[in-house]
Amino acid sequence: MARAMAIGTASVPRCDKLFGPGNTWVTAAKQAVSSAEDGPAIDMPAGPSEVLVIADAGANPAFVAADLLSQAEHGPDSQVLLLSDSAGLLDAVAVEIARQLALLPRAQIAEKSLAHARLIAVPSLAEAFIISNRYAPEHLILALREPRAWLDRVLSAGSVFLGDYAPEALGDYCSGTNHVLPTGGAARAYSGVSVASFQKSISVQSVSAQGIAAIGPCALRIAEAEGLQAHAQAVRLRVEAGSGR
Repeated sequence: MARAMAIGTASVPRCDKLFGPGNTWVTAAKQAVSSAEDGPAIDMPAGPSEVLVIADAGANPAFVAADLLSQAEHGPDSQVLLLSDSAGLLDAVAVEIARQLALLPRAQIAEKSLAHARLIAVPSLAEAFIISNRYAPEHLILALREPRAWLDRVLSAGSVFLGDYAPEALGDYCSGTNHVLPTGGAARAYSGVSVASFQKSISVQSVSAQGIAAIGPCALRIAEAEGLQAHAQAVRLRVEAGSGR
């Protein structure tokens, strides 16, 4: 379908930009067609799902474990991470993961994802945010007592879920936010899909004779420094015409 939308068929018109989430294969297809000559742009690289949870000692271990498992069951290449300054919380979540995993129909898939999951002890919550910003998770859950007070520390994330009662699963289905989000560290450069993603801007410039007289010399200096004499001439002719020379 990505190829059909990219180049068009008798029944599918070609598009200028491809949107939408998908698995590794969908992402590969989107990246392939976007690199083709005259191929469409894409919204962002959106690969395997991932979640990072930052939790304090007061977090509910069952909630946190369920959040990690909800991403792990997507597929064996999903990534789930927990950062906490509480060793007790980390231990309790590990127990809960084992208990809840045994009850899941997709346990075998989740187990493969959990094989490369990490429950990480950090010296402070401030350190957790430093790590999170470097990782730039698709989903970031702040299972903290005062989550909004920490929000300014979030510099790179696809979507943030605040507090104990904001599971990422709500974002999947019904909380109202767009759920096409950057993965694989792309949140350092990309935002999730929004209305703005479907828009483009066109700059327009209008210059008077007085205006080019004021800013033209700057353009002349730069053009001449670059050795681009035709650029300089395009400006010089207008400056001279505007001045009556």
